[in-house]
Amino acid sequence: MVYYAGVDLGATNVRAAIATDDGTTIGVSRNATPRGPTGIDVTEGVLRTLREACGDAGVTPENVVAAGIGSIGPFDLAEGAVIDPANLPDSIDRIPLTGPIEKLLQTDEVHLHNDTTAGVIGERFHADRNPDDMVYITISSGVGAGVCCDGEILDGWDGNAGEVGHCIVDPRGRLTCGCGHDGHWEAYCSGNGIPDFAQLLADDDPTIATDLPLESPDFTAKDVFEFAGEDELADYVIDQLAHWNAIGVTNVIQSFAPIVVSFGGAVALHNEELVVDPIRERVSKMLLNNVPEIRVTDHGDDVVLEGAVASALTKGTGDRRYLDA
Repeated sequence: MVYYAGVDLGATNVRAAIATDDGTTIGVSRNATPRGPTGIDVTEGVLRTLREACGDAGVTPENVVAAGIGSIGPFDLAEGAVIDPANLPDSIDRIPLTGPIEKLLQTDEVHLHNDTTAGVIGERFHADRNPDDMVYITISSGVGAGVCCDGEILDGWDGNAGEVGHCIVDPRGRLTCGCGHDGHWEAYCSGNGIPDFAQLLADDDPTIATDLPLESPDFTAKDVFEFAGEDELADYVIDQLAHWNAIGVTNVIQSFAPIVVSFGGAVALHNEELVVDPIRERVSKMLLNNVPEIRVTDHGDDVVLEGAVASALTKGTGDRRYLDA
């Protein structure tokens, strides 16, 4: 029997899974992402996690014929490496992935994707219709998208397609994104951006009553959602988040005409009624294109790992027809 591997490399955790040829997961390993001191240390952490997953499955790495990787970026896709990752220490300038995993598994069938692209591969693979036109959007610490259009997974020449969180939604540029540019979707609606957005709205209208701990260094997006329905400012922030999210999602739908838009990421997953439902209500009134199905992933925090496994099974596509090839 042959086996397939998936790897999810995030800034906090690295996970790996081993699956059979029908996609059944038989081995999993999870570890904290090494903090360096170099990128090679992160690579070694990935390889260790993959070996542990093989051990959990009772197979040797050489029995794995293909692997998919869903990873933080940005990428040097030609070299199969992450370069200068923003959420890891500055000493980590390059994390080799594709080459070392090919060597461990003794296969050249290794597919590297950013995490949201892995997300859309997994969502496509597990969807009942296995649609050729689908978008996966994560709203978490950042905002990003994975896109499948006309059956093609859009990676971009450098593997960094889908950075929709850095599309401009506010031409006034009142908030600066973590990337250093103004007016980006991520600056307003990501988990990292929401506290600054709440403060901005509070400053705009000091008469809005609030018990939000705006001055606390521990103030987070979670506080805003926990105060929903009980706090005037929290409710106003959530309404304005819906406004900017609807603009961002409308732009994505107009650009790629998906049949399905699937959401993941902590902000969307933990606050579906307050985040995703308002998007559904508003986007339908803003589109020229047909309105797609808007849903939340069934795979929770495992969506990227599931997508990495699906990538291995389907030559990086999520197209189930490859299972019969």
